[in-house]
Amino acid sequence: MHNQKNKRARLYAFLFDTRTRSGHLLEMFWILASLLSVALVFVESGLPGAMQTSPSTATVYLLLEYVFTLIFSVEYLLRLTTDPRPLRYAFSFFGIVDLVTVLPLYIYFLWPDMALQFMMAIRLLRVLRLLRLVKVLRYIGSASVMWDSLYSARKKLLLFFGVLMILICLFGGLMYVIEGPEHGFTSLPVSVYWATVTLTTVGYGDITPHTALGRILSTILILLGYSLIAIPTGVMSSYMSDAMQRRRHQRMCHRCKDTRHEMSAHFCKSCGSALPESEHNRPGGSSGPED
Repeated sequence: MHNQKNKRARLYAFLFDTRTRSGHLLEMFWILASLLSVALVFVESGLPGAMQTSPSTATVYLLLEYVFTLIFSVEYLLRLTTDPRPLRYAFSFFGIVDLVTVLPLYIYFLWPDMALQFMMAIRLLRVLRLLRLVKVLRYIGSASVMWDSLYSARKKLLLFFGVLMILICLFGGLMYVIEGPEHGFTSLPVSVYWATVTLTTVGYGDITPHTALGRILSTILILLGYSLIAIPTGVMSSYMSDAMQRRRHQRMCHRCKDTRHEMSAHFCKSCGSALPESEHNRPGGSSGPED
């Protein structure tokens, strides 16, 4: 069992570890395939009739989509079968993205007779292919720092957006009462839409206040918008700085990718493989503050 797990880890490192030559070459291949498939979606959307209602119509775009779907299906199966923890990968963010991005064409192919009845749903499934662009984030090291920062700051960000929703509903309700339908504020949802546009300082101008009190409220909401924009920026900057600091002290196992190791550790706590040397363990390395 342990040998099988080690073989799986070695195969995973051969295929997906960017520190190996094979893993680096495959990394470039997956990135290129993701970018080309997304470019195909954009080109296809501008050409009417590129994707026919029946998968039997072998257009160039449909054939290319078959190729990309096959490539990403193979990638998903390889990751699922070689990952030391396949269930963790399957239910992870990137595991779900990998699965969702290959589903549209399979659904489109398996139920072609339903295409005419549910054409809008088929178009929405095509849009899901744009999630392939998210796959590129897997190979950007800074993306994990941003994700860790977002996860750490989730409570503060949720509180911030909760306060925003309260302000939007409050000002939208006041404008609905003050301005009324005769000035374009025909309902509460419309008024809340106006408050959102005003608070974010976008200012489309499709709905504008006409009364003096309404304009005063608009001015207050605009000033609040300018003041509140800086809050999430400061929060994220602080958490990203902490995440980058923690990242410098992490040691990742080459086989199972576990990073939960002490600086003085020599072997991985998950699979038992030897860990790369750190400055702490390296001969001549610093083990404490200088005198």
